[in-house]
Amino acid sequence: MSAPHASNAVSTGASTDSSLFASSAPAASTQAPAATRPHKPRVAVVFGGRSGEHTISCATAAGVLDAIDRDRYDVVPIGITRQGQWVLVDDDPDALRLDDARPPVEITTDGLGRGELAMRLGGGNLTAITPAGPEVLGTVDVVLPLLHGPYGEDGTIQGMLEMLGLPYVGCGVLASAAGMDKQVTKVLLQAAGIPTAPHVLVEPHRWRRDKAAILAQCADLARPLFVKPARAGSSLGISRVEDLSDLDAAIEAAREVDPKVLVESGVVGREIEVAVLAGHGDAAPRVAEPGEIVMDAANGAGEFYDYETKYLAHDAVAMVCPAHIAPAERELLMRRAAEAFIAIGGEGLTRVDFFLTPDGEAIVNEVNTMPGFTPFSMYPYMWQVSGLAYRDLVTELIELALERPRDVNR
Repeated sequence: MSAPHASNAVSTGASTDSSLFASSAPAASTQAPAATRPHKPRVAVVFGGRSGEHTISCATAAGVLDAIDRDRYDVVPIGITRQGQWVLVDDDPDALRLDDARPPVEITTDGLGRGELAMRLGGGNLTAITPAGPEVLGTVDVVLPLLHGPYGEDGTIQGMLEMLGLPYVGCGVLASAAGMDKQVTKVLLQAAGIPTAPHVLVEPHRWRRDKAAILAQCADLARPLFVKPARAGSSLGISRVEDLSDLDAAIEAAREVDPKVLVESGVVGREIEVAVLAGHGDAAPRVAEPGEIVMDAANGAGEFYDYETKYLAHDAVAMVCPAHIAPAERELLMRRAAEAFIAIGGEGLTRVDFFLTPDGEAIVNEVNTMPGFTPFSMYPYMWQVSGLAYRDLVTELIELALERPRDVNR
C-alpha cells in the first residue's frame, strides 16, 4: 500500500519531544560500522511484483537505488515481473522512475530484466540463468523488499525469506498479512482499543448467498460510503457512494480487485499520516512528526484521495509537515500510531493513516507496512522533517534488518 507522491511538500517547523513514545530522532544503530565488518553486506533490492502497484514499486526502487550508501553496501537490483519471474535488473534508477513522457515502467524478462534468478533454500546464494549460461552472483546478506500490494506487502515474500533464512527490511509475516487486510487490521486495532471507521464486511460466499442482507446492513452506515477491496493499495478499486442504488455496482467493482470487500462509513475529518520506525529490540516505537494530505480540487483533486489524485494530478495534493494541529491532537496521533504499530506486531516501518475529526478524535483509516518510499513520498518526508534524511533512513532500515533475529521463534 503505497504512499503519495509529494509534489507539493511543505515544512513548517521542528519537532518537539513526547514522553508517550520514543523521540522522533532515531538513535544511532548499534550495528558495527562498515569499516569494521569483514565484508560489505550485500543488499538485494527487490521491486516490481505481481500486484497492480508494480509501477509504483519500481518508482520506489528508483529512489532507494539512488540513495543507498554504496560505500557501506553492495547492491543487487532484482525485479519481479507481473508473471512472478525474478530477474536481474540493471542498476539504473532513471529507467525505473515515473515519467509522464513514457509508458509506465514494467519489469519483463526481455526488457528491464535479464537472466532469471534461482536461490538456494537455507542460504542466500543467487544464480542468474542467462542465455550465456549460469552466472553465480554470490550470497545476499539482507533483502529490501520494496513491493506494494499482494504478493509482496502481504506476508508472502516475507514468509519465503524466512524459509530462506534471509533477514529483510520491514514487518514480519503476520504483521505484513494483517496490515494488508483492512478487515483484519480493524479487528486487531479494535481489540487494542483503537477506533476505526464503522464498516460492513462483504465476504465472497455471503455476497453470493445473501446479497440483500448485506445491502441492508450497509444502508445503516453513515454516508457517503467508501467501498474498498480488503487487500489492495494505492486506492485501487475504491469507490465513493452517495446513492445506495450505486452500491451493488461499487461492490462488484471492488470485487474485481479482491473478492473480499469492506463498505465503510464516511468519516468527516482531516487526513493525517504518521510514520513509525522501530527494530526488534527497541523499547518503544519511534514516531515522526504527523503530516497532512491537503487536496486542491481546482488543480485536479478527486472527490477523495483516489489513485488519480495520488499519482497523476501532481498539482492537486500538498503534504504539510508538521501538520497544523493542536499540541493535544499531535500527542494523540503520535501515541495512537505507536499503539497501532504494536497492535499489529510491527517491525521496521509502518505508516499509520488517520482521520482527525472536528472534535479531535483520531480514527485509523489504514496501517501500511510498506508505504511508498520515493524521496518525495510521505513516509520518508515525515522523517526528513523530523531530522532523519532519506539516505540515512534507508541505512537505518537496512541496519535494523541486519540486527533482526533469524530464529523463527523470535
